[in-house]
Amino acid sequence: MKSILTRRSIRRFTSQPVSDEIIQDLLRAAMSAPSAGNEQPWEFVVITDRKILDEIPKVHPYAQMCREASAAILVCCDVTRETHQGFWVQDCSAATENILIAVNDKGLGAVWVGVYPREDRVEGLRKLVKLPAYIIPFALIPVGYPAETKPPSGRFDPARIHRNKW
Repeated sequence: MKSILTRRSIRRFTSQPVSDEIIQDLLRAAMSAPSAGNEQPWEFVVITDRKILDEIPKVHPYAQMCREASAAILVCCDVTRETHQGFWVQDCSAATENILIAVNDKGLGAVWVGVYPREDRVEGLRKLVKLPAYIIPFALIPVGYPAETKPPSGRFDPARIHRNKW
């Protein structure tokens, strides 16, 4: 619960690199997410090349933090695996959230940068990392050691809870 309740969107990072071992753990968490019919349509592009990280803000206006991040994970969908039409968005969302929780558990920082369904962002990232046509980039997660701290959000609101009926 602590990793869930203290998770915050971090957009400022130190220059300390994130190890391959930690990235592997984050991807293990992602692939532990539930998926419709267990189809697991996700694919991941791990970006650590400084040139690519610095190019991302040119194709995505809300990804400026990539210039400071030591890595980014691009969560994608392989549409050839889709047997439950349209559920890939939920599947990739679950994988993305698992990464964010694991990032916090590891003492790192990250932020969910939306890509899909914005066609300009989808195409920009598709070209930048040379994705095949059947792969849809869904979300970008810049990752690094945090250079900022934020208190827990305190978003719990009992007024939004309805029991049995509205």
